[in-house]
Amino acid sequence: MKYCVVGAGSIGGFVGAKLALAGEDVTLVARGANLQAIRAHGMRVIMHDGGEQVARGVRAAATPADAGPQDVVLLGVKAHQVVAVAKDVAALCDENTIIVPMQNGIPWWYFQRHGGEFDGRIVRSVDSEGAIAAVIDPRRIIGCVVYPACELAAPGVVRHIEGDRFPLGELDGTSTERVRAISETFGRAGLKAPVLDNIRAEIWLKLWGNLTFNPISALTHSTLVDICQFPLTRELAAAMMREAQSVANRLGITFRVSLEKRIAGAERVGKHKTSMLQDVEAGRGLEIDALVGSVIEVGRIVGVPTPHLEAVFSLVKLLGRTIQEERVYIRAHPFLG
Repeated sequence: MKYCVVGAGSIGGFVGAKLALAGEDVTLVARGANLQAIRAHGMRVIMHDGGEQVARGVRAAATPADAGPQDVVLLGVKAHQVVAVAKDVAALCDENTIIVPMQNGIPWWYFQRHGGEFDGRIVRSVDSEGAIAAVIDPRRIIGCVVYPACELAAPGVVRHIEGDRFPLGELDGTSTERVRAISETFGRAGLKAPVLDNIRAEIWLKLWGNLTFNPISALTHSTLVDICQFPLTRELAAAMMREAQSVANRLGITFRVSLEKRIAGAERVGKHKTSMLQDVEAGRGLEIDALVGSVIEVGRIVGVPTPHLEAVFSLVKLLGRTIQEERVYIRAHPFLG
């Protein structure tokens, strides 16, 4: 199959490179220095064990229109960037093209093909005007949860920190030939992509940590292990997680691991800067609406209060506005002398 990755940053670049190294036909849509580096040298991946792999056979395109129709489109941009690229995805599609969104948080498609009283409802936190839902047919979508941690170390260079799991699932919970085919392709590339019958439950499990550790790290400039080992932030994280769990439970979602086990898993990752902290330090837009705002929104829909989430959300929203309006990055520096 022909794969196209829209947004060849950290995760998109990692997946695209791994698929290309496994012999798949891969096009990466990138821009600026990243685009030029991929065209000149391929996509280089520095693995967590220090080994390096270079996918020299990837194609690089500046726009989806340059790439042309594909079998599978992997949306590797962040949640707040999907609106900007959604209308261009049509250039990548024929009648059978599959779209695999790879965003963190509650996705715009969460209630599409959901069934029940909320079926088809738009999650306004991530699709305020319904612009994404208007141009991406939910029948094309296969859900995906991204567990690996990566960072774009330099143009055309991805550093893999840990993880290799990308669970997949049809929105209606069925096991289809197309989702199994993508799972098998990922497997040949050395990535674990089990097919799940409830991809939304997996979204909540991943989000359970992201909605806490990302914003807390952005506000405190602390790593995962720092947050987990400091009693006050550990309890704040737990309080936010309890609120999110109550929201999920109202939607019929159960968690297969305990709250303490989920925190312990984050602690084991160690001195890792979350993606949101990396964005703060680079002066980029923050993914706070998908990670926290969406949960607050869904909480209001199902009648669950979320005071801790709302407090942290308001602080990070202001931080994000300051970064964008003042055009600054905020980075810790060691004391001199």
